[in-house]
Amino acid sequence: MFHVKPSDNASPNNDFGMDTPLARELADLSTRRKALKTIEVQFSGETRVFTVSNQKGGVGKTTTAVNLASALADLGAKVLVIDLDPQGNASTALGVKHSADTKSIYDVLINDLPFSEIVQDSPESENLRCAPSTIHLAGAEIELVSQVAREFRLRRALEEFLRDDPVDFVIIDCPPSLGLLTINAFTAASEVLIPIQCEYYALEGLSQLLGSIQMIQKHLNPELHLSTILLTMYDARTRLAQQVAEEVRTHFPQQVLNAVIPRSVRVSEAPSFGQTVISYDGTSAGAVAYREAAVEIAQRKESAAQNKGA
Repeated sequence: MFHVKPSDNASPNNDFGMDTPLARELADLSTRRKALKTIEVQFSGETRVFTVSNQKGGVGKTTTAVNLASALADLGAKVLVIDLDPQGNASTALGVKHSADTKSIYDVLINDLPFSEIVQDSPESENLRCAPSTIHLAGAEIELVSQVAREFRLRRALEEFLRDDPVDFVIIDCPPSLGLLTINAFTAASEVLIPIQCEYYALEGLSQLLGSIQMIQKHLNPELHLSTILLTMYDARTRLAQQVAEEVRTHFPQQVLNAVIPRSVRVSEAPSFGQTVISYDGTSAGAVAYREAAVEIAQRKESAAQNKGA
């Protein structure tokens, strides 16, 4: 067998790959995993309602909604995810039934069905539930036009549900457009979470979204504010990703989380198994990053209140 003998003055770490970028990355990931195990988060019992929104598609909006929800549930929070996207991807990722004959958020918005009749437990966690979407939601934009108080139907149904069955977090996954479904989400929420991908044109459409938030603040929901921005699809190997992250942090220093979600095969694979990355591979880099983001969101309640109106 062939053996390589290191020279007397050579560092074993350098010669045998123990001090490579990959080794450092793995060591950092191990340290972060250990740190997460020591963190305990207390929840006040006050419900925080987040709308996860970005009018630009492909930014990891649904992925962020479900993985943050699962990570918060793992921390001990009671979480309700409302799937307001007709594609139903959040429902799929949380492993809940959302076939055409399933009672869904469509029935709440159009037929005045109580939330209690549509909410399902997610197999992800005993603390996690989902109000699913079905294909019927695709026509809800048109049907809502003729409804009484069409912009507030989600808010009123949610408030009624939370009076009897309070949770710590409500996370609303929106469609990537500003129609009546998204407006209902904005009127029901107090906080907006925007995922921004660390790629070219990252800030494209953001000014339009911020304008929409301000319009909702002025006319429909003065409590609404941008509290959280999460950088997603981050590739530390590229200068572009670093530049985008710096630009976003410069424009929104208070809202951007320190946690950054890397590009991850595990994160992409998980939905095809009807799971979030938290349950699919909880030790992966993507899962660790979403857990860190969840901890930060839970711990930033005071900051969120101070940023109101941003």
